[in-house]
Amino acid sequence: MKKIILTATLFTFLQGSALCYAAPLGDTGDPSAIPAGSIEVLDQFTDPGPSGVAVTPDKRLFVSFPRHAQNHKDATLAEIIDGKRVPFPNNQMSLPSDLPLKDRLISVHGIALDSKNNLWVIDDGKRAGIKGIPDGAAKVVGFDIHTHKVIASIPIHAPTLLQDSHLNDLRIDLTHGEKGTAYITDSSFGTSPALVVVDLATGKQRRVLANNVSTQPEKGFVAYLAGKPRLYDPQHPSFPVGGADGITLSNDSKTLYYAPLTSRRLYSIPTAVLSDFQASEETLAKNVKDLGEKGFADGLAIDPQERIYTTNGEHNSIWRRWPDGYMDLIARDPRIDWPDGITVQNDGVYVVAGQWERLAGFHHGKDLRDPNYLLLYIPLKTAPIVGPSENK
Repeated sequence: MKKIILTATLFTFLQGSALCYAAPLGDTGDPSAIPAGSIEVLDQFTDPGPSGVAVTPDKRLFVSFPRHAQNHKDATLAEIIDGKRVPFPNNQMSLPSDLPLKDRLISVHGIALDSKNNLWVIDDGKRAGIKGIPDGAAKVVGFDIHTHKVIASIPIHAPTLLQDSHLNDLRIDLTHGEKGTAYITDSSFGTSPALVVVDLATGKQRRVLANNVSTQPEKGFVAYLAGKPRLYDPQHPSFPVGGADGITLSNDSKTLYYAPLTSRRLYSIPTAVLSDFQASEETLAKNVKDLGEKGFADGLAIDPQERIYTTNGEHNSIWRRWPDGYMDLIARDPRIDWPDGITVQNDGVYVVAGQWERLAGFHHGKDLRDPNYLLLYIPLKTAPIVGPSENK
C-alpha cells in the first residue's frame, strides 16, 4: 500500500473543518498521523522558548519565558500586545537588572489568574549555568494586571525549598486563608518532588506529600516520543521527566487536581485538607484520590463545566476529561510539539508548544528545537467530539 500524503491544501482544509471525520491511515495504521480539530497560530516566538500562558476574559495575553533551560536576557514574564513581547510588570522587574533577587523576577515558569483576575506567577529561581537557587530567587508573586503593581511576593525558602527543587506551576485558592492559599507543584530537578502550600497572608509554607505516589515519577515508565520508546531513567533522562507537575483547581476551589509528569495518572485532594497546616501527612495521604488514566500530560486546565484539559506530548494533542472520567479529543496536530502551559476560556483553549523534549540534554548535546515556538488557539466550537453522545 502506498503511503497517504496530505497535500498542503487538504491539510489546510482539515485544520479548518468543524466536523469530526475519518480518513485513511498510513502504513503504520496510526490515527495520530491524521490532524484533527481547528488550530490557529496566535503567535510565534524566537528564542527564548515560552512555557506558561494566562488569558483574561477580555483576552489580555500573558506568557512566561523561564531561564532554567536557557539563561536568556529577555523578559521572563511578558504581556503579548500586537504580537510583541512587552515585559510585565515592567522592564526592571522582568528583564535582568541590578534589583535584589527578591525584588525581581528570575525565572518565571507557571502562571495563573485567580478568581479576581489577578495574575500569579511561580518564580522557580533557577538559571541555567548557575548552581543552586540563591536566597530570594524562588517566590510566589501576584500582580494587579490593571495597575501593574505587586500585590504579594512571598519567598519560598528552606526547608520548603530544596536546592534541586523545580517549582513548576501553581493555582491560587481565595477560599482558604485570609488572603488565599497558593498550591505549587515541585516536579524537582533531582528526585525529590512534592506539593508546596503557601498561606498568602502570613507567608507560612510547607512541603507535603513528598513520599506519596501522587507526586512521584512512575518507576519503569516508558514514554513514546517521535515513534520511539524512551525509558524513565532519572540519572540519564532522555526526555523531560519529573514528579508533580500539572495542576488545576475546581471552579468552587474545593478540589485540587494534579499529576506527576512521568506518569499517566491524575490525582485530586480536597483543598480544605490541603490548606490546613495542622493536617498530618497521614491525613493528607488518606484524602488523595487516584482518578485514573489521563495520558502523558504536562499542563492541565479546567473549564466552567469542570472538564479537565490535558496536554499530551506523546500524541501531539490536547484531550478533555469529563467529570465521569470519559475523555475526548480536542485537537491533534504535529505543531502541538510538547504542549506545556495551557488555559481555557469559554471560546477555546490556549496552549504553548514548548518543544522541551528536543533540548540538547536529551539528544547527546544537539539542540533539535526549531526556534519558532508556537502559541496555539483551539476554538472549542470546532473541536472534534469523539465517542458516544450519552457519555457527555
